[in-house]
Amino acid sequence: MNALIITDATAVRMNVIAERTENLLIAGAKAMMIESLKEKLRNGIAHFIFIKKNGEVREAWGTTSKSLVEKYVNGRGCSRELFSTTAYFDVEKGAWRSLRWESIVKVF
Repeated sequence: MNALIITDATAVRMNVIAERTENLLIAGAKAMMIESLKEKLRNGIAHFIFIKKNGEVREAWGTTSKSLVEKYVNGRGCSRELFSTTAYFDVEKGAWRSLRWESIVKVF
């Protein structure tokens, strides 16, 4: 049996999502999906679906793996976490993108 571990970062994400969606149950589920997504992004190319700010459903493949995005990092930006979003390098578009935490729909 696997234990459910909620980190401080996950708890912060859950609170932000709960405030934005006004639904604590959804907030918990989405915060855990973001945690899963971030791990998959770190370890290779992740496949996921989210809803863009304009309402469009977006299927994406992205990564934050250092070995894959090293040449695209300049180190001058601030963390997208400060804006309650998660940054990823979109491997199809060849550019950095971000998604709002509450917009995540599915992580494959």
